Amino acid sequence: MRNNLKMSAGYDSSEILTDRRLTAITAQKMPRITVAPNGARRQKADHPAIPLTISEITKTARACQIAGAGALHLHVRDAANQHTLDAGLYRETIAEIESHAPGMAIQTTTEAGGIFDVPAQLTCLLDLRPTAASVSVREIMRSPDLAPHFYATAADIGTEVQHILYDTDDLNTLCHLIDTGTIPQDMRDVLLVLGRYIPPRPARASELAPFVAALKGEFPNWTVCAFGANEHAVMLQAAKMGGDLRIGFENNICRPDGTPAADNAENIARIATALREPSRKEPTP
Repeated sequence: MRNNLKMSAGYDSSEILTDRRLTAITAQKMPRITVAPNGARRQKADHPAIPLTISEITKTARACQIAGAGALHLHVRDAANQHTLDAGLYRETIAEIESHAPGMAIQTTTEAGGIFDVPAQLTCLLDLRPTAASVSVREIMRSPDLAPHFYATAADIGTEVQHILYDTDDLNTLCHLIDTGTIPQDMRDVLLVLGRYIPPRPARASELAPFVAALKGEFPNWTVCAFGANEHAVMLQAAKMGGDLRIGFENNICRPDGTPAADNAENIARIATALREPSRKEPTP
């Protein structure tokens, strides 16, 4: 499958790295862009530029920082390139990113990935004590008896939690947990996920408005990620609505036309460029 990937002959990721205009992007001019470069499942067979090693992830972080991303959503892989929540690998990778992409915010994942149970996710949180972490409400509620301890631990160690919401059922669960005191009232940062990886279902920009409306203004810090080649259209719609953006090969490896992107930095740069254009018109697939 790797040999079937056709990269555009006219695209050179080094052009992004040397484009000084992209470094002038500021938070005042555009939403916060987070790159999610790999995720828990994709491999080199899916795309040769999926970053799996510490070195690859670090280089990707720096390239995407220059292209316009201010933060990185971090997954690490073990020696067999499988998803892991190993705190030691996290620390080593974070140290490298901080060295080579200074100033880039780092959010770690607690994703189960079909491998880890809630006690393992809690152990990762306790061992790593990350500055920021994404947490799936749906996953934590596999062990509802541990949910109070999990969220209290995150609050106690000062981890900024971003709740992953796949649908409004997840949102309703989150609201219930906040109302009952299981989750602190001020822990209201959410990630809205459009589309699915398994079974594959591409996101559509038209799905975003109802999801945002369901927040009822009670979750002012919301970010969107989108599976599939419609990612670009969804991101522009989210920016128009006041949301932050999470972009990357975890969710989408293609350009808007469906052809494979060269790397994460290409898609970050495309969004960053579009957001600098006052007259941008978002596609509505």
